[in-house]
Amino acid sequence: MRTRFETTSSIAQASEVLSSGLAQFKPELKIRDNSTPKRALVMVTKESHCLRDLLYLRELGELPVEIPLVVSNHKDLQHLVESHGVRFTYLPVSQESKNDAESELLKIIESERIDFVVLARYMQILSQQFCAALSHRIINIHHSFLPGFKGAKPYHQAHAKGVKIIGATAHFVTSDLDEGPIIEQDVAHVTHASTPDQLIAIGRDIERRVLAKAVRLYAEDRIFIVGNRTIVFN
Repeated sequence: MRTRFETTSSIAQASEVLSSGLAQFKPELKIRDNSTPKRALVMVTKESHCLRDLLYLRELGELPVEIPLVVSNHKDLQHLVESHGVRFTYLPVSQESKNDAESELLKIIESERIDFVVLARYMQILSQQFCAALSHRIINIHHSFLPGFKGAKPYHQAHAKGVKIIGATAHFVTSDLDEGPIIEQDVAHVTHASTPDQLIAIGRDIERRVLAKAVRLYAEDRIFIVGNRTIVFN
């Protein structure tokens, strides 16, 4: 159950009143002042379309989040990030430095009081330990209407198979790659005449829209986890 209400009481006072009044039901209550937006850490690699959309919507006031910084394992998007007045942190990752990089990332998340992490086309696989530490707090965008084509060049695979729809899926990250609870999905119809480059362009547009909506849903506390599924209040 999700209820939004207005009160002149403090969060502590409201919590005490609700807990007392509903004590017989032994509810698990979570109360948050929605005038304070959640803080999101955005992670990217080289592709910019999802990042651009998040930064643009934030500046328009249409995305109720704070983005204190963007972390990337490459420097390609540093200028873009800083041009929006957001701090950019370069955190290189290799097979040998992966554990150290994730430890540093956890320190950043704690020091910046990050509420959730957004993987805006971050092309690194996160460890099982990292995913567990941030369970249901990491949102990823997948270049497919899951289940779909895995591995390299998914749009080329789709083109080779003559697909008639392509899509994107936003989901929570778990240790099972691309199998976490699904938050939002969308598709577009294509034809045999579409080239791989055209599929990529269409896919980018779907990806940015689906990820932005998933971030908005999370920021507004509209997602509930039930087992390995989500209940979403649109």
